Amino acid sequence: MIHGRSNAGERRPGFMALTPSTMLPLGTPLPLESLLQELIPVHGGPLRAELLRGRPVLVLFLCPHCPFVKHIEPEIDRLQADLGERAALVGICSNSTLTHPQDGPEGMAQQARSRGWTFPYLADPNQTVARAFRAACTPDPFLFDRDGRLAYRGQLDGSRPGNAVPLDGRDLRAALEALLAGRPVEGEQIASIGCNIKWHPGNSPDWA
Repeated sequence: MIHGRSNAGERRPGFMALTPSTMLPLGTPLPLESLLQELIPVHGGPLRAELLRGRPVLVLFLCPHCPFVKHIEPEIDRLQADLGERAALVGICSNSTLTHPQDGPEGMAQQARSRGWTFPYLADPNQTVARAFRAACTPDPFLFDRDGRLAYRGQLDGSRPGNAVPLDGRDLRAALEALLAGRPVEGEQIASIGCNIKWHPGNSPDWA
């Protein structure tokens, strides 16, 4: 059973209202053309088509300032080390630099360098890629299979800032392990929760 469990509007001390992922339909194709044409490389080199073919692709919508992204950064570090060349890892920041300049290329590059990330981390200045994914929050993970079809979307795990749940990526890792073993992804998929994507003024989509 697929759950888009939502806590939209919930507030925690010190944090803004929480936004859930939209839970894009499983089987949705990877928007390859949009990824290759609309994104600007910031760190980790340009995005190449061959990187995204023939193996699982994990796309993470991130940003430098969000406390929910900062919370999962250690698990992103571990995923990068554990996946190696078996799957492609791609980071995207779609936040408006008009309203949040700290999420621009300089902040992204500093974030990536401080964590030792080597995967492509790219800016989405026109927010067209975020729209193609119906991305809503940071972090917002999307995992595609070897054929470029969406197999998992939702939380890394149940850990959130301040809730004492272990940060181990168990939900996402179970999906990754299934795809790497050639098995379908099974079980519950729970929406990711985080800060909302910061849309350009007047550019908010209907799901924001």
